[in-house]
Amino acid sequence: MSDNGPLYLGFDLSTQQLKAIVIQSDLSIVSSAKVDFDQDFGAKYKIKKGVLVNEEEGEVFAPVALWLESLDLVLQRLQEQNTPLNRIRGISGSCQQHGSVYWSHEAEQLLSDLTADKSLVDQLTGAFSHPFAPNWQDHSTQHECDKFEETMGTPERLAQATGSAAHHRFTGTQIMRLRRKLPEMYSSTSRISLVSSFLASLFLGSIAPMDISDVCGMNLWDIPINNWSAPLLDLASGGSPDSLRAKLGEVRQDGGGSMGNVSNYFVKKYNFFPECGVAPFTGDNPATILALPLRPLDAIVSLGTSTTFLMSTPVYKPDPSYHFFNHPTTPGQYMFMLCYKNGGLAREKVRDVLLKAESGDQWEKFNKHALETPPLDVREEGKDKAKLGLYFYLPEIVPNIRAGTWRYTCNPRDGCDLQEVKEPWAKETDARVIIESQALSMRLRSQKLVTAPREGLPAQPGRVYLVGGGSLNPAITRVLGDVLGGADGVYKLDVGGNACALGGAYKAVWAFERGEGETFDELIGKRWKEEGAIQRVDEGYKKGVFERYGNVLGAFERMEEEILKVAKNT
Repeated sequence: MSDNGPLYLGFDLSTQQLKAIVIQSDLSIVSSAKVDFDQDFGAKYKIKKGVLVNEEEGEVFAPVALWLESLDLVLQRLQEQNTPLNRIRGISGSCQQHGSVYWSHEAEQLLSDLTADKSLVDQLTGAFSHPFAPNWQDHSTQHECDKFEETMGTPERLAQATGSAAHHRFTGTQIMRLRRKLPEMYSSTSRISLVSSFLASLFLGSIAPMDISDVCGMNLWDIPINNWSAPLLDLASGGSPDSLRAKLGEVRQDGGGSMGNVSNYFVKKYNFFPECGVAPFTGDNPATILALPLRPLDAIVSLGTSTTFLMSTPVYKPDPSYHFFNHPTTPGQYMFMLCYKNGGLAREKVRDVLLKAESGDQWEKFNKHALETPPLDVREEGKDKAKLGLYFYLPEIVPNIRAGTWRYTCNPRDGCDLQEVKEPWAKETDARVIIESQALSMRLRSQKLVTAPREGLPAQPGRVYLVGGGSLNPAITRVLGDVLGGADGVYKLDVGGNACALGGAYKAVWAFERGEGETFDELIGKRWKEEGAIQRVDEGYKKGVFERYGNVLGAFERMEEEILKVAKNT
């Protein structure tokens, strides 16, 4: 580490942790610290996995005070490591998407009056009109979702305007419900922040504007016209759109630059540099695509408990089955996102069925069967049917289907003769078919956005980057490469669990060191070192194999449509 160069600080405020990471201009990591909400504050706030749950109403929410205490604690932990906080020149970060924080009329004054002799939680108790922030797992807003789609006419029209159909977790429906449920709280709210702009506000010592990417997770921002949607503001506010617009504030168009210097509280208490700037914070999914210089056509697949598929694209082609957001740093680019609830959890359920029948390592048998089963379980060409399935142990978002397992077969050459299988096939076959099913859904929904990476190749991603626990599994990486392709290979992004925090830190470097007109990918691309950060885990596109999956893609889509007719979530 150089002894006097500038440092940059990135945060990730997720559902269960607050992480902080300090890097140099060359992107090398200097130090990091984290707070685990359950471990550090579980007993005090009665939380489990970072949240409180009201099962009767489907509410999931977090105490805002928990986040205040965690910010002080994570900075103390950086100090204890002798991190030179006085050298930090810029701060940015990533936060869980969709959550909202409700500020009182006293908030601005309390933020500007912070003193170093007391903690944030002691001084900001009166800064909130509501002590809780709804969490993305909340599913209490079905009535409001129906009204959002009704107002725009169809889910397609809502998606065309806001980038997404109506979703329980999206902020607009949450605001509408809380206004109806807690009218006094709503009327005593001066401003509403997303979690990202809330954390930025603490550092600024005043309420920060929302970020141009994270605002797209609200169902309130009209992406094509680049402004708040008048009919949806009117709906969410109960006929007082100007009042809600004032509470939401302006949206910052530039993902970089400084919104102002860090609050004196952090200068006095933690020895921050007085002219350290605060850049816009963004959501955790947009921050993930900032954890590396992602080229057009490259894709990221996050293989956690849930599964997320992300691409950066210049094409705006919204659809109710997926999400479009403005890119967090690059005007004219968009982030395409697919979210699946049945990711790692569903694969584990199939694994557990195998474990009951066979002893041994948890994943060894699953992987063995997944790799020994040929694509679509077609062992003899011209004789065997292709096997397709859906394995939903939770109600799924994409497609909107209730929990259940369905198995089908079709002709592997062209997908014709699609038929449901009444009797389950051998449980060993499910190991490969579940991975194929998850990958076929991603391929089906991203096919409009990909083009041929070079002459002579079919349309597919360039590189496919894998993050999350599933990226360590050789069977999963192999089958994803078979189905999704990846003309330039499949890579494991090895940043531990720090992709979002690193994305925030890289964003800070770009925000304060960019040249005139220099894009995020240009600046970070020059400094990012592949060695140690990524590892090639599969060749990706395999001629013949990739096309085989293409032959049954239409059948997979028809299978989903058939199941939707009888098993749609209500």
